[in-house]
Amino acid sequence: MAQTPPPTIADVARRAGVSKGLVSFALNDRPGVAPDTRRRILEAASDLGWTPNLRARSLSTGRSFACGLVVGRSTDVIAADPFFHSLIAGLEDVFATSGQVLVLAVATPGRQEAATYRSLAGDRRVDGVVLTDLRAGDERIALVQGLGLAAVTLGRPDVDSPFSSVSVDDGAGIRRAVEHLARLGHRRIAHVAGPSTMLHGQRRSDAFSSSAAEAGLEPIVVATDFSAAEGAEATRRLLAAEDRPTAIVYSNDHMAVAGLGVAQRLGLRVPDDLSITGFDDTDLGRHLHPALTSVATDARAWGRAAAQALLDTLSGAPESHIHLAEPTLVVRESTGPAPDHPRG
Repeated sequence: MAQTPPPTIADVARRAGVSKGLVSFALNDRPGVAPDTRRRILEAASDLGWTPNLRARSLSTGRSFACGLVVGRSTDVIAADPFFHSLIAGLEDVFATSGQVLVLAVATPGRQEAATYRSLAGDRRVDGVVLTDLRAGDERIALVQGLGLAAVTLGRPDVDSPFSSVSVDDGAGIRRAVEHLARLGHRRIAHVAGPSTMLHGQRRSDAFSSSAAEAGLEPIVVATDFSAAEGAEATRRLLAAEDRPTAIVYSNDHMAVAGLGVAQRLGLRVPDDLSITGFDDTDLGRHLHPALTSVATDARAWGRAAAQALLDTLSGAPESHIHLAEPTLVVRESTGPAPDHPRG
């Protein structure tokens, strides 16, 4: 039995009601296509099951039709932290429907990381990259610019940058957590923070310190590498203190889950003896007992916005800075009145 030939650009053009030239422009991410028309063309291509001939497109346009994500953290942290899974899913939501391939690389910060970017650019394996975990004085901005790659940053760097960015005020989420705990009567609140070398880790730490001071509290901050192991160790040190905190604000759910386990092994009841808040509102935290109070962010939406911003840049759009909605605090069972606070 004869096989049905694969759909062509002409088929997509007929389905979308436009010319083949316009389809070519839309599918190759070129400027000059109205957003609604581009969306209609992409939907027609998806409905027909059209897939690009990447080899032919690369030869005709000089592009690889691939975008890179280089993650400068340990593989253990990446494997365990659901934030990255959701971020990658969001990137793929957009890249998969636009004929882009996502190239994922894990590299230790420093020389190996820089070499990874140089290899991706030198071999023309990617047209652009998404820069995550921005650092103080981030050298990757100048490196990627010098390599001639397009880029979008998650957050605004603290150095001059020619790249578009997608940001969220994660400090607002930490402030809401502190305010919630202060209203419950907690006076000794600690923050298990991320590394101060990462801008978002420092932002969350600064937000904690300022909101604690505004509530008349003395800030207690312990820095970690964002891993569950260091989050657990920080919790042990805090709870071993003679004047231990009655509440702990964690900089991610991963550490909050580990901290909850430490507290329970020490015989503390959550939230009767200790209140705990996380950050990211991951699915696992909702199913714990007690369920985790957490700052809700949408990592998948962040990934989608970053992917679209990068595609817009590759299409010739000017630099843009997108601000996502502020995170919210989802209150669950892991927070309650301070032990010496009236209940009811």
